[in-house]
Amino acid sequence: MGKMKLTRRQFVTTVTAGAGTIILGSVIKASPSESWAKMTDPFRKVTLGKTGIKTTLLGMGTGFSGYNRSSNITRAGVAESLIREAYEKGIRYFDCADSYGTHPYTRAALKGISRDNYTLGTKMWISSGGIPDQDKADAPVVIDRFRKELNTDYIDLVQLHCMTSGEWTDQQKRFLDGLENLKAKEIIRAHGVSVHSFEALEAAAASPWVDVIHVRINPFGESMDKKDPSLIVPVIEKMHKAGKGVIGMKLIGNGKFRNDSEKIDASLKYVLGLGTVDMLIVGFELPEQIDNYLGRMRKIPVA
Repeated sequence: MGKMKLTRRQFVTTVTAGAGTIILGSVIKASPSESWAKMTDPFRKVTLGKTGIKTTLLGMGTGFSGYNRSSNITRAGVAESLIREAYEKGIRYFDCADSYGTHPYTRAALKGISRDNYTLGTKMWISSGGIPDQDKADAPVVIDRFRKELNTDYIDLVQLHCMTSGEWTDQQKRFLDGLENLKAKEIIRAHGVSVHSFEALEAAAASPWVDVIHVRINPFGESMDKKDPSLIVPVIEKMHKAGKGVIGMKLIGNGKFRNDSEKIDASLKYVLGLGTVDMLIVGFELPEQIDNYLGRMRKIPVA
């Protein structure tokens, strides 16, 4: 982002200029000024930092409004069919978590597909609440359970879920060490964290242990670690330069502007334009939303 300050109206106008009019399930052609540009391919293969993990630019989140081992798609009874639909459309990254309760649905949805054709990410809940206390064991025990639930010999990425303390790397050291040992044994390919505070974000940026991080990012400061995105962007840049994989989440403000077409387009264009976010996660709830976002991304010029 440049040093010139823009008003919110000017910013939205700038990032949405030329994007075209987009309606759910229908995409109008890009403006003539963009017709020559190379457009974004949502299925472009990306690498998450220095991990060697290659997957699609667009991934599917399975935990929108996820808590107590359920999410909107599990409660609606569409988790298995929607995950399978996303795979058949071309998405190859599936973001799960113990607290979402989506492991068995992901396993069923991807049954019969060669394991090397998709990427699995999941998260351990180690804070209070979230899952039953008896299930909050050390990493080897928890990851063994995850592998059985997902029917896989290995998991591509395991993260600590929803860290909020600026001291989490010290406070949770036994989990960090446990996951590091599992990576050395090739039971997991990479480890990392998702954070829900600016202090935890800065700690993740400074930690050499973090291979991949989920960051909350959109141009409106909605459901983010700071209301001002200009405070988040330099931290993302620091992580990217250090070789950490960066996964963008909360692009749609935790669903708060899911029905605002202009804001959705602005957010996608903004985050893709940063050049420091490796991939995007969207929590689809309906099959038509998958096509909708594929269409939106394909109308955004490559930065």
